[in-house]
Amino acid sequence: MNCTFRSDLQSSSTRLQNLPYDRYSSDDSLLRRLGKRPILNRSFGFMSILGLSCSALCTWEGILVSSLPSLLTGGPAAVIWGFLVNWIGVGSVYLVIAELASAAPTSGGQYHWVALMAPRSCSNFFAYLSGWLTTLAWEASAITTSYLTATTLQGLVVLTRPSYVPQPWHTLLIMWASALFASGINFTGRFLAKFEGLILVLHLVGFLGILIPMVHLGQHDEAKSVFELFYNNGGWSTDALAFLVGLPSVASTLVGADCAVHMSEEIQSAATVVPQALVYTVLINGTLAFSMIIAFLLCLTNLEAASAAAETMFYPFYYVFQSAVKSTAGAAAMASLIPILAIASSIGVYATTSRMIWSFARDKGLPFSKHLVKLTIGSATPIFSILASMSISLLLSLIVLGSSVALSALLSLIVSALYSSYILVCCLTLWRRRTGFFKPFKATELDHVGEELTWGPWRIPEPFGTINNIFAIIYSVFLLFWSLWPLEVNPTAATFNWSVLVYGTVVIFSVLWYGVHARKFFKGPIKEV
Repeated sequence: MNCTFRSDLQSSSTRLQNLPYDRYSSDDSLLRRLGKRPILNRSFGFMSILGLSCSALCTWEGILVSSLPSLLTGGPAAVIWGFLVNWIGVGSVYLVIAELASAAPTSGGQYHWVALMAPRSCSNFFAYLSGWLTTLAWEASAITTSYLTATTLQGLVVLTRPSYVPQPWHTLLIMWASALFASGINFTGRFLAKFEGLILVLHLVGFLGILIPMVHLGQHDEAKSVFELFYNNGGWSTDALAFLVGLPSVASTLVGADCAVHMSEEIQSAATVVPQALVYTVLINGTLAFSMIIAFLLCLTNLEAASAAAETMFYPFYYVFQSAVKSTAGAAAMASLIPILAIASSIGVYATTSRMIWSFARDKGLPFSKHLVKLTIGSATPIFSILASMSISLLLSLIVLGSSVALSALLSLIVSALYSSYILVCCLTLWRRRTGFFKPFKATELDHVGEELTWGPWRIPEPFGTINNIFAIIYSVFLLFWSLWPLEVNPTAATFNWSVLVYGTVVIFSVLWYGVHARKFFKGPIKEV
C-alpha cells in the first residue's frame, strides 16, 4: 500500500512542483503522507472550528464556576494573578501544539505525534499511554460539561424559587438530557459545523449580556482589594503556597483548546486553520475570561454572603448577579445564559471526545476498535464513537447518586491527564527540534515520506520556537505538580484532591495493561496508505 502511494506521488511530482501551495498541497495529500486515508467530510472552516473551540473551552463562563476554591483559599488577588500566569503558560503550550498541528494535522493529535517523534524502542508504549490519557481526559471533560449544565440549571431554579431543594436524581436526569442532546447534534454530521458558527456569536454576545449590566448596575469594591488582597485560608505556611495550590483550579478553564486538533480531519486547510484556531481561541477566551473575572471580583462586595449562597445555588455568581441588578428576574435572565452556553460547550466537547475515540480505535488502541471506527454512509459521521462517548457519560453520571465528591474525584483527571500528554509532546518536540528531525517546510516536497517530519506552513521562527518550547515544558511540569496538591493542609474527604489517586490509577493500569495485553495489537498509528 505504501509503495503504491509513493509511486503515485512520484509520478505526479513533476507537474505539481511549479504550482502554488494552496493548489496542490491539499488536506488529503498531507493526510496520506502521514499514512492515513481521508474518509471524513471536511465541513469545518475557520469560523466554525473557532466557534467549536471557543465554546468547548467555556472559559469566561467556567471562570465564574471554578474560581471559588482558589478565591476562598488564596483571595481575589490569587485568582486574578493566577489566571494571568496560567494564560501565559497555556498560550505557550498551545503554540507548540499549533506547530505540530500544522506539521501533522491528524485527529489522533498527541498520541500520533508521540509515535512519530519518540525513539523506536519506546514509541508504541508512549503513544499508547498518551492516547489513553488524552481519551480519558476528554471523556471526563464530556461528563464535566453535563454536570456543569445540570448544576447551573438547578442553581438558576433555586434563584427564582428558593423553596426548591436540588436532589441528586434531578442532577442525574439533567446530565443525561444534556448528554443526549449534545450527542444528537453530533449525529447530524454537516449541520454541526454550521451550528458551531452560531455558537461563536452566542459565546460573544452572552459575555456582553452579563458583563455590561453587572458592571454598570452593581456596586464596586476598591481595586486594591481585588488586585492586592491575598488570603491563606488553607493553613499553609506561606501565602505563596496558598497561591500555588490554587493555580490548577483557575487553569482548568483554559484547558482543552486542542479540541481543534482532534477535529483536524474534518477541517478545510487544516495545516493553517487548526493552528490559527488554537491561537485565536486562547487569545479570545483568555481576554474574555480575564475581563469577566476582574469585573466579577470588583462586584463581589460580600464574599461571605456569596459563599453562603453557593451552598444552596452551587455557585456564587447568582448572588453577585442578583446584588448587582437588584432584581431576581434580571439576575435570572443574566444567569440563564450560563447553562445555555454550558450545553453549547458540551456539543463541542462530545464532538472532540468521539473523534479522539474514533482515531485511537482506528489504530487499535481501544477495545471493540473494529466497531468504533465505523462511519455512517454519506455524512461519514463516526456514529459508534459518538454512541460510545455518550454511553460512558450516561453510566459514569450515575456516580452522582452516591456522592458528588466521588464524581469530582473522577473529573479531577482532566488537568493532570491532559498536561501529562502535553509534557510528553513538548519534550519530544524540543528534542527533535534540536536534533534536526524536522525538515524545513517546502511545498514542493509532497513525495517525501521518510523518517523525518516536515514543518508545516505555520511555525514559530527560531530561536523563539525553541525558547517557547522550553518555557512550555517548564510551565506544564509546574502545573502538573501543583494539580496534585490539596487546597488545604488538613483536607477532609470533600476537600481532598483525589486527582493524585485517580491519575496514578489510570497511569499504572495503562502501563500494566500495555505490558500484559495491548502491546500485542497496538503498534502505533497504522499506515493505511
